Amino acid sequence: MSLLFEPLTLRAVTLPNRVGMSPMCQYSAGDDGLPTPWHATHLGSRAVGGAGLIVTEATAVTTEGRISPQDTGIWSGRHVDAWRPIAAFLSAQGAVPAMQLAHAGFKASTYSPFALERGGVPDAEGGWEPVGPTPTPFTLTYRIPRALDAAGIAEVIEAFAAGAQRALDAGFRAVEVHAAHGYLLHEFLSPLSNDRTDEYGGSLANRMRLTVEVTEAVRAVVGPDVPVLVRISATDWVDGGWTVEDSVVLARELKAAGADLIDCSTGGVVPQASIPVGPGYQVPFASRVRAGADVPTAAVGIITEPEQAEEILAEGHADLVLLGRELLRDPYWPRRAAMKLGAEPGWPQQYRRAF
Repeated sequence: MSLLFEPLTLRAVTLPNRVGMSPMCQYSAGDDGLPTPWHATHLGSRAVGGAGLIVTEATAVTTEGRISPQDTGIWSGRHVDAWRPIAAFLSAQGAVPAMQLAHAGFKASTYSPFALERGGVPDAEGGWEPVGPTPTPFTLTYRIPRALDAAGIAEVIEAFAAGAQRALDAGFRAVEVHAAHGYLLHEFLSPLSNDRTDEYGGSLANRMRLTVEVTEAVRAVVGPDVPVLVRISATDWVDGGWTVEDSVVLARELKAAGADLIDCSTGGVVPQASIPVGPGYQVPFASRVRAGADVPTAAVGIITEPEQAEEILAEGHADLVLLGRELLRDPYWPRRAAMKLGAEPGWPQQYRRAF
């Protein structure tokens, strides 16, 4: 039996296999952050294709937490209603639908990659004032954020918790807290973006505080049976920044706070990072966190071949493999990988005539 196609149980939820779809922004939301038929088709086709876990794109817990005006949200009952049929379809195909809960922080109110413009979107074009740990922008072309005070931080924590409850109301069976890629929680974690002098800045324990408190709040809302994943950037790839050693410490704290799996990505908090991109380049971080914190991890980063994914699991580097661009190229990668690795591909009955 291929390890890649063995089930993975997290709390009361069992993934049918260990192939998941990474969250990938589509910049295709409708008015007010509502998902559209594009999202239903994009996510649904990967469930039909056999991925055991489907994670939505970064879904903002507040309107100002969107990366761009075209990002999806989960801050109201309207969002629950719009997401509900999508989550139901994913579940009907045998996949576990998970929502990534996000806040873009100082990377908010920016143009989507599809626009001709770059940088911050002005108010006149539908933009808004972003927030962050300090009033320092990501780059000079981004908008200057407002530094969160104690009340603002409390509102962020509550927004994540409320977003988690709405995700469950919409039919999602797991949630992921987004604390990576230079977005708000990562901004508080990294010394490159957080020079606060209060209880949310300075020491490693203080910089971790917001991410841990958000995870605790989400766990309290979703209850004991729902898996809580946390995506982190395991390193900033910059001297003086966040390190894999910091990530091990954080992962231990997140496990104690109720996290069930750490999704190990990297980078994103500063534009000048030098990242050695290549096949499986982020897998060692998932391995290090898994061993150092004794917590399940997900590996990501240019994983393209079935044998490569199988080896990651066989060598104990991770418990789950998440694919991004490879699933954009081939929604049916999991079914094809099963055939190649000698597992049951489980083609939907509507498609079996082709095989």
